[in-house]
Amino acid sequence: MLAKVYVTPKKAILDPQGKAITNSLRALHYDEVSEVRMGKYLEVRLTGLSRAQAEQRVEEMCRRLLANPVIEDFRFEIVEE
Repeated sequence: MLAKVYVTPKKAILDPQGKAITNSLRALHYDEVSEVRMGKYLEVRLTGLSRAQAEQRVEEMCRRLLANPVIEDFRFEIVEE
């Protein structure tokens, strides 16, 4: 199985990288861009687990290491390979 994990800053947290990207896109005349939030994408391969176990383990991984729950939100999806 493959876990696709997406980590992004919480809405209340300033995102200087996202702001820099927004400004750069506008400088390149992409005036329709109103906001960019910069985050992380991770792929975690799992073996020997049921789907329910995989979801539980990935949730635990995100809370303990992959995301900082104080300043980041996360979501993930499990894909059968």
